[in-house]
Order: sequence, then C-alpha cells, then structure tokens
Amino acid sequence: MPASSSSSAQQARKAIGNRLRAILRQSGLTSRALAKQAGWEESRCSRLMSGRTPPTERDIEIWCRFCGAPEEIPDLIAASRNVESAYMEWRQFQRSQKHLNEMRRKLYEETRLYRFYSSTTFPWPVQAPSYMRVLMLRGAELYRSDPSDIEEAIRVRVDRQRLLDDGTRRAAILVEESALRAQPFPCEVMRDQLNYLLVAMRRPNISLGILPIEGRRVQKPAENFHLYDEAQVFIELLTAAVTIMQPREIALYVQLFDDLTADAVFGSKAQTLINAAIRNLD
Repeated sequence: MPASSSSSAQQARKAIGNRLRAILRQSGLTSRALAKQAGWEESRCSRLMSGRTPPTERDIEIWCRFCGAPEEIPDLIAASRNVESAYMEWRQFQRSQKHLNEMRRKLYEETRLYRFYSSTTFPWPVQAPSYMRVLMLRGAELYRSDPSDIEEAIRVRVDRQRLLDDGTRRAAILVEESALRAQPFPCEVMRDQLNYLLVAMRRPNISLGILPIEGRRVQKPAENFHLYDEAQVFIELLTAAVTIMQPREIALYVQLFDDLTADAVFGSKAQTLINAAIRNLD
C-alpha cells in the first residue's frame, strides 16, 4: 500500500532534521552552544533535528549562520517549503484529475522550457486525446477512483497543449524506443498516438528525441521525470509523484537530461523509429 501523505511528509521533515544535525556536527558546536547563541531552549534543537518541529525559514538561517554554513540556506529553505507537497499519492491525484490540472496551472503557465524524460508513456505536450483518455481510465481503474471528470480533464490538458502555440515556450522531450514499441493500450489508440508524435515533432518549438534500444548509453533512469525550467522536477513513481525544488538536486536532473539528449536521435532518425513502431502494430 502507498505510504500516507502525512507519513511521507514526516520522512521529508526527518531528512531536513538529519541535514541540520550533520551541519551542527561539522561545525564542532554542541546543541547547547547553538541554542545559547540563538536564544533558544536546548530542547528546540532536539525537536528540529528529530523532525518533530518543522523549521521556519528564520530557524534555518540562524542554524546555518551560527554553524558557519550559510551556503546551505537556499537548499534547506527550498526543502522546507516543499516538505508538505513532496509526496502526493497517485490515489489522491486520481480522485480528481481536474483538481490536479488546476493545481499545477500556474506552474505550466509560468514555465518557458519544459523538459521530459519517459521510458513508459508519452508526456502531455505530445499526447493524443485518445491516448489521454485510456491513460486516465487506466489510472482510475488501478487506484479505484472516480472517473467521472476524465472528459473534463482531457479538455483541460488539450487546452494546456495550446500554451506551446504562442512561441514563448519550448518543450524538449526524450522517450525510450521501448515506449514506442510497447502496446499497453489497444492498437488503434497506439497508432493514433504514434502518428500524433510524427505531427507534433514538426512543430518548431517541440524537440522530440528517441533513445534507441540499441546504442550508446551513459545511463538509463529508473523513473520518468519532468523539468519545469530550473524551478521544479516531478518524478513519477508507482505510488506517488515526488516534487523536487532543491537547487542542487534540480541541477543534477538538468545534467542527466543533457547526458540523455546526447544519446538520443532526432529528426529523420527519430521518425524512422516511430514509423517502425507503427508498422509493428500491423
């Protein structure tokens, strides 16, 4: 069973507390000495390190500055801001597809560069409506949720694709060739989706790269991930969506995406692989 959102948040708080503990240890200070300098009761240090008390941004600034580690402040503040939303159960998502779309609307609108890596499915900028439908229905079936708002969710997602019409946004998409050849849905849906890829990749602000099954590979990620500018990363797990907002972690995903791009094929070579997958459906 998926972990509850509250237990996941507590795990994230403990991770922040462990980092505070490590910073304190590296500084050579004791918790008593830090508390005295900060004007706190010593028990507050213990609660912050154990994760029982979520740190405020002021707590983080004081902790890091007195420990001589001001460079840690931005990442820890980002982690703290994100702690309650770092893990969201897919079942919570599935309860309302429309709610999920609305919740992320501001992020989608503010982003200028979308980057997607997927080994199993096709990202929303290049999804055919028929593919959206079966994907959402499969999720509703898997998580035993209400599918009644799926048609509305499809309309919202199609509208979102129009964000790429104004020329100010770009989408860079990397898909494993194995996703082209997989047949998780009826042949007519997969054919519609693969043909949709051929149309979408002709758009000037969409870059679609295919990572060949046979070819040089630096690495193959275990999970699908989405990058929105360099502000957030969404990682798709079976039981949850993980949101990353720490700058250093985001930088690692940017580098990973660049490495994968170097291994991908584009243009006519990508079209050849897509057309081969279409023929394989016959």
